[in-house]
Amino acid sequence: MSFKITLLPSGRQFQVEDGESVLDAAIRQSIGLPYGCRSGRCGSCIATLAEGEVEYPDGPPEALEHEPEDKCLPCVAHPQSDLVLEAREVAAPDQIEVRMLPCRVQKIEHLAHDVVRLWLKLPEGQRLQFRAGQYIDFVLADGSHRAFSIANAPEDDELIELHIRHVDGGKFTDWVFSKLKDQTILRLEGPHGSFVLDEDSDRPMLFIGGGTGLAPLKSQIEHAFHKGIDRPMTLYWGVRSKRDLYLPNLPEQWARAHENFRYVPVLSEPDPDWDGRKGFVHEAVLQDIDNPADYDIYMAGPPVMVKAALDALRECGVPGEQIHYDSFEYAAAKGK
Repeated sequence: MSFKITLLPSGRQFQVEDGESVLDAAIRQSIGLPYGCRSGRCGSCIATLAEGEVEYPDGPPEALEHEPEDKCLPCVAHPQSDLVLEAREVAAPDQIEVRMLPCRVQKIEHLAHDVVRLWLKLPEGQRLQFRAGQYIDFVLADGSHRAFSIANAPEDDELIELHIRHVDGGKFTDWVFSKLKDQTILRLEGPHGSFVLDEDSDRPMLFIGGGTGLAPLKSQIEHAFHKGIDRPMTLYWGVRSKRDLYLPNLPEQWARAHENFRYVPVLSEPDPDWDGRKGFVHEAVLQDIDNPADYDIYMAGPPVMVKAALDALRECGVPGEQIHYDSFEYAAAKGK
């Protein structure tokens, strides 16, 4: 049995087949719905269920825990009737094909005490087509997946760059930090995600990153530079202490090379000799920006940072269609 989905306010319609989530059906039919984790944790795809009924085969999703009863998550929602959803639509990612490819670890670079940068090489003559801000999955031998944002711009695609943070007790990141060697062969699947730039907008851009949330923002910023986008761009990068600024010189180089770019690092647990901004990164943003609703805002990082920033920006009246985010679900990703 299939069910009809109607999206508001656009009026677009598509069919969901038996056993299929709303998001999977939308992707299959090139309907542009926002999404991130695809597992009900990040809340990127949240929509309002105006009519109809859905079920969640794996139980109530985490991202709905504190949401009103009329909210649903298309990434894990299975229709039990025809549905009417009030949902933000995004441009479909140019019909980019999701591919499964082998890759070789070309280089491993330890950038900080808990961050490594991996450079991955695809088979000869192969390139991964993607949009700035998207991510790939590693597909492990047991069939499980581990998601990481692509840190290089689409135009610089000879190698795939990833920033991987070590997660305490995480089997995969333990292995990456202690056993992974150059030339190791891995399998990846991608690209995934709708955390991409609105290149048709004329608003200034505000980037807010926490920890390795810098990775997709780096891809987006470098893509904007390549495209010659001259709108004002500001990056706020929040970490605990100076040692967590794992690429400290790169944003400073961007600022020197591009007059329309500004960089503000923010430390929540500052070192004694730190004379820069202190506190939570979203608070620094709101201290500096009188009217955030004038901006397109791109955020990536830990869920607690993204949630705090989302709440604050919504209270400031920023329209939902101007807020784009990718919430990194470290704790919830078993075996990360």
